[in-house]
Amino acid sequence: MANILSVRGVERRFDATLALQATNLDVAENDFITILGPSGCGKSTLLRIVAGLDTPTGGEVLLDGRRIDGPGADRGMVFQSYTLFPWLTVLDNVCFGLAERRLARAQQLEIAHGFLAKVGLKGFDKHYPKQLSGGMQQRTAIARALANDPRMLLMDEPFGALDHQTRELMQELLLGIWEEQRKTVLFVTHDIDEAVFMGSRVIVMSARPGRIKLDRPVTIPHPRHYSVKTTPAFAALKAELTEAVRVEVRAAQAAMEAA
Repeated sequence: MANILSVRGVERRFDATLALQATNLDVAENDFITILGPSGCGKSTLLRIVAGLDTPTGGEVLLDGRRIDGPGADRGMVFQSYTLFPWLTVLDNVCFGLAERRLARAQQLEIAHGFLAKVGLKGFDKHYPKQLSGGMQQRTAIARALANDPRMLLMDEPFGALDHQTRELMQELLLGIWEEQRKTVLFVTHDIDEAVFMGSRVIVMSARPGRIKLDRPVTIPHPRHYSVKTTPAFAALKAELTEAVRVEVRAAQAAMEAA
């Protein structure tokens, strides 16, 4: 399968601090890559560089063979905080990018209503963000990102602020949408269960300065039901990843104590 994204020798320094070592990563079309690692290892930095929200101090990122030099509609970003416009209705939040592209209003509404239905928010189009639960706000943010039909979806701990039950429901929702649409996804998380359940590949990053320490395919077949979390294959991969992350968390703690 052809690569859609190539990260080539990407490095990021913040003054004297090397946050991300020269990193290489190829992402195939339709991949769902989940990224794990200790706090401060450069997971979000790498994602922001791919999004064009941060600039590497070395190397380059290519999307469809073209160098990324800034944000673009070809990449949809979903953050942990819901980042909705509080003065816009749910419908107009989802329509926002479509309006920026100057699509006809009728076309905007058709696309937005379609994605609101996919994320389970049919009938909530006239609500404002403050009237929604956290999970519903994040569903709106996902619908907004998908409505623009980006080449890639970039997600930075999108379910991190949700309670456990809502988080698991959101995992199933997003995975179901991915199984239907096969949108290429980069997904940063601290949750190992989430990484295995969602991902077609799981990447573990080292303690700062971050580098890719482990890159494991997830061979659990699709469609995935939450019950796969009790299978031997899931447990074996989770155990390997838990140990890999634990080693890096301890390394990060040791570095902090020595500083």
